[in-house]
Parts: sequence; C-alpha cells; structure tokens
Amino acid sequence: MSLSMQNPSQDLARRVAAAGVVAAPGQSMTEAMALLAAARNAAYAEAARGQLGRSVSLLLRAMNTQPMSFELQSDMAAMLLSAGEYAHAARYARDALALQPHHGPSLYALGFALSGLGEAAEASAALRKLLRGKAKQSLMAEAPDLLPLVKTELARIQRLTRQTQKSA
Repeated sequence: MSLSMQNPSQDLARRVAAAGVVAAPGQSMTEAMALLAAARNAAYAEAARGQLGRSVSLLLRAMNTQPMSFELQSDMAAMLLSAGEYAHAARYARDALALQPHHGPSLYALGFALSGLGEAAEASAALRKLLRGKAKQSLMAEAPDLLPLVKTELARIQRLTRQTQKSA
C-alpha cells in the first residue's frame, strides 16, 4: 500500500512542500494550491490569446504571494522565452532550478534562453542535462512533445560550434 493511500493529507503536504507553496494566514493548503493553479491557468490562457504582458503580470502577482514556487518561476521563464526576453527568461529559469534542480521545463527554458543569448557552451550543457535522469523524466511527465525540440536545438548548437571552431 502506498503512502498516499495510507494518509492522503501527508501526501498533499509533501506535494505542497515540494512545490514551494505556503498558505496565507487563515488559508488552507488546499486553497493555496487551488489559487496557485488558477493563477497559472489564467496566465497561460492570456498567453494563448496573445496577451503576454497580461500573462506576465498575472504570474508576477502570483509570485508575490508564492515566491518559493518553482512552478511560477518556470512559467515566468517560459513566458519570457516566448517573448524573446532571453536574459530575463534565463534568470527566472535559474531561480526555478535553484528550488528544483531537475525540473525539466526549467532546464528547457534555460537552455533555449542561453542559446538565444549566444551562450552556446552553457546552453549545450543545460540541454544535455535535460536529456538525462530525473530532468528527462520531469520533461517527459510535463511536456514530452518538447523532447524532439531539445534534441534538434542541441544538434544545431553542436554544428554551429564545430563550424566556428573550423573557421577559427
């Protein structure tokens, strides 16, 4: 019998702690998690409508209440990456990875942001890490359709690096 079957409240507490969510005074952990999920969903809905500014604003407000949520940090990195704000995306991805070192979507955002900044060696290292162990498992659990993009970008960076070395 799994632990979650034995004590569902302990399982919820473990998941909440792992996500970095803290309940506000007078708020249950379930309410805190629900508000976090609602904020993330609203941010992605705004992004889907092409309203990246509103999406970023929603995430910033949510991060004011849940500053230790690696998921919010990672979402912000993804939004900024899609907006072409590579330096800011890299910073948020690094913040998320400081909280959850093997988070696949955060490594994805970091790798692509660094690539956009022309930091080939660092981008390649982040993307290679993403293709191994817990990071790969995390990416496959959350966004398996991104795996081919990671492999393609890593191959592109490696080709570019070889071409640069040949001409030097």
